[in-house]
Amino acid sequence: MANKISVLLVDDHAVVRAGYKTYLSLSERIGAVYEADRGETACQVYDKQTPDVVVMDLSMPGLGGLESVRRLLVRYPHCKILVFSIHNELVYVTRAIKAGAKGYITKNNEPDTLVTAVCTLAEGGTYIEPALAQQLAVNMAIGQDEAYKVKSLSPREFDIFCLLANGLSTRQAAEKLCLSYKTVCNHSTAIKEKLNVKTMSELTLLAGRQGIVKTGNGMYEPDRTESTHP
Repeated sequence: MANKISVLLVDDHAVVRAGYKTYLSLSERIGAVYEADRGETACQVYDKQTPDVVVMDLSMPGLGGLESVRRLLVRYPHCKILVFSIHNELVYVTRAIKAGAKGYITKNNEPDTLVTAVCTLAEGGTYIEPALAQQLAVNMAIGQDEAYKVKSLSPREFDIFCLLANGLSTRQAAEKLCLSYKTVCNHSTAIKEKLNVKTMSELTLLAGRQGIVKTGNGMYEPDRTESTHP
């Protein structure tokens, strides 16, 4: 039993926990399976049992899954967390991975996938179910291409890009930067060509995807953890 993988199941539905606990226990590689009904309890159980892998649902009362992932990793940096959720949207996957989860699978998978993912994380690897991993790779490629385009902007173009993405009109941007309206219009045209967007809505969406955030001075700047501009 000492060499087997211990697991902490975190889900607010007792029936769900019972079902997956039973299935995990059938695997020769899985040992003790502990349970928690929410993030707050998960921290307490982890502190006492130090399981090899935490299987975390996202939609729970209290802290919720993502915040539970963050808090566990703050207290236990080596904690290996597999998100196990009904959500198959990429936004959940990316947020879970950014929060520190080592894997992500959805509940519509065959139970064998859960066992495979748990074992992979226990061995020090990562596991994202294939369909989501493929979508994530495509999304990352698009994001990298957009980041490269943003980096191609000149410093002045980047300033204007930030203001326009923040919802300022061309005239307002001109006033803020002490430039002529015509100059900002010309820069705006060049910006759209470089970013390969046609409308301000598309420009704003691109800015959002690239982590450009609003700051106290009313301008957008790149998130410094994921800088998109030198």
